[in-house]
Amino acid sequence: MEHHSTAAWLVEAATAADRQGGPGMLRIVLIVMIVGCVLTGWFLLRGYRQKDD
Repeated sequence: MEHHSTAAWLVEAATAADRQGGPGMLRIVLIVMIVGCVLTGWFLLRGYRQKDD
């Protein structure tokens, strides 16, 4: 295993962060998560509805 200097490690970490998704990606993930939770709640709770038959 070769030794990397701290500066080289920081430069590589900064370039890796640039390659990741930006705030738009986080927004999409949060929206999908919220919609998924709402749909899961709806699916689970619809079975507990009182039927008037």
